[in-house]
Amino acid sequence: MNNEWHVVKEDDRYVVLDNSSLSKLVPSITKLNPNKSTSGHKHAGQEEVYVFYKGRGIMQIDDTKFNVKQGDVIPVPDGAFHRVFNESEEILEFAAVFNGERHTETQPK
Repeated sequence: MNNEWHVVKEDDRYVVLDNSSLSKLVPSITKLNPNKSTSGHKHAGQEEVYVFYKGRGIMQIDDTKFNVKQGDVIPVPDGAFHRVFNESEEILEFAAVFNGERHTETQPK
């Protein structure tokens, strides 16, 4: 079994790591830097669950924004626009698990 995590995205905003050891789910970890946000996007044909385990921030799903903190578990429905904001001075860390394989993220227009 492959338990290694691999960096799939990295820039001044965040580091994103995926684990490829499962065949039907993709576990992912994001370390979001202070005063940064993820790219707002949505997936076609893919549900996702976010688990926040360090820090605090703001999550957006479609037109709704709400506070998130350590211990929060947030389901993201198929096709919903979602984004995470870190407006604190500490790194915000969360895991995401989604079905299938990593799809190309679609940006809103």
